Amino acid sequence: QVPVLQTNNGPGLTGLVTIAAHLVRQARKEQLLGSTAEEKAVVQQWLEYRVTRVNGGSSKEDTRTILKDLNMHLEDKVYLAGNIFTLADVLMYYGLHHIMVDLTVQEKEKYLNVSRWFNHIQHYPGVRQHLSNVVFLKNRLYTNAH
Repeated sequence: QVPVLQTNNGPGLTGLVTIAAHLVRQARKEQLLGSTAEEKAVVQQWLEYRVTRVNGGSSKEDTRTILKDLNMHLEDKVYLAGNIFTLADVLMYYGLHHIMVDLTVQEKEKYLNVSRWFNHIQHYPGVRQHLSNVVFLKNRLYTNAH
């Protein structure tokens, strides 16, 4: 189902990314959309990926592809847009939560960069809220990374 936001003045807004970007601007947190033209483009790219691939992906193969794509992308990055926390991180976190909850320890180790990123985002102030904490066995996960 496609979310709709009814605003007080003007027409309703439709679509996850449209609504989220509108709320970011309303809250005067534009930095969450990226600061430079390149960051803005990367944020937009991951927001589109979230809606087209993560929302659409339902098979085990889709899930593997998504985790593989993210794992490669996050190899040398703290956040999806590089070194800044953005709306893409928040929406991707929410989109992946149900997947990460179901991963085995071995799968979490296989997608080490995704696990590191996800664990970091779930501890970012105000992000996790009502969602369950996904447990990562730090010693086991991070000792293999050296």
